[in-house]
Amino acid sequence: MTKSLPPVQAAVEPAATPAPVLSHFDPHGQAHMVDVSAKAETHRIARASGTIRMQPATLALVRGGNAKKGDVIGIARIAAIQASKRTAELVPLCHPLPITRVAVEFEIDAAQNLVRCTAQVETLGRTGVEMEALTAVQVGLLTVYDMCKAVDRGMVMGDIRVLEKHGGKSGDWAAGGT
Repeated sequence: MTKSLPPVQAAVEPAATPAPVLSHFDPHGQAHMVDVSAKAETHRIARASGTIRMQPATLALVRGGNAKKGDVIGIARIAAIQASKRTAELVPLCHPLPITRVAVEFEIDAAQNLVRCTAQVETLGRTGVEMEALTAVQVGLLTVYDMCKAVDRGMVMGDIRVLEKHGGKSGDWAAGGT
């Protein structure tokens, strides 16, 4: 007589998590600007950062304010602020926002031969300012490159990312390790 085995039970699968939806596409896959009219106006803040690596001699020029084109950091700061205000003109599906504050800081790291740019952008609005903070960082770093390329065409921009955001329906978020 053969001993019967217990019935095989199907593994219970956890409920499937819906796939993330890209909000800038309609159900037909066509690009569109997201409707934010039903969202509440809240105080929104985003911080982003990025770096530009360069030769030690180039970094010395930046630090000393001796670059041929002038005060690299001062001009890059103004360029970053200006760029944050023009993000909607550069990124096609970004909403134009009434920016209430932009702060841009540059840090020179001689040990790693780089300049770090950090931008904080704020608004009282219906959508976040992450894109404005990222645009500020990118253009700030591009300006450093432009002002120093005569002596160092090998500069490398990188590590560009959102560090944190506050406000809005999704609440607060911070990148790991910040």
